[in-house]
Amino acid sequence: MAKGIKVGDEVAIMATVRRRVTDDRISVSIPSYGFPHSIVDKTSKVKKGQPIELTGDVTHIDGDWVTVNLGVPVTVNMDTLRLVTAYAPPKRKTLMDKPT
Repeated sequence: MAKGIKVGDEVAIMATVRRRVTDDRISVSIPSYGFPHSIVDKTSKVKKGQPIELTGDVTHIDGDWVTVNLGVPVTVNMDTLRLVTAYAPPKRKTLMDKPT
């Protein structure tokens, strides 16, 4: 689905809400990531089973496995990601000095 992903890109992962842990924290299930993940969610009142979108930056690519920084590194399959913003390196400034 997302074969054009490179290091530095901002990507999104669709996760499913497992349960509310506390008033400001929920547990989510991320596809192709074998562990539960907990995120801070103070504003919304999501329910169990609802999808939620998590965004983060790509930090490492190893074949079909991509490590995304969601506050902590999470390694998932590349097919579960959606490209949000491609990384654009900073532009160099041109010199404004005139030859003398």
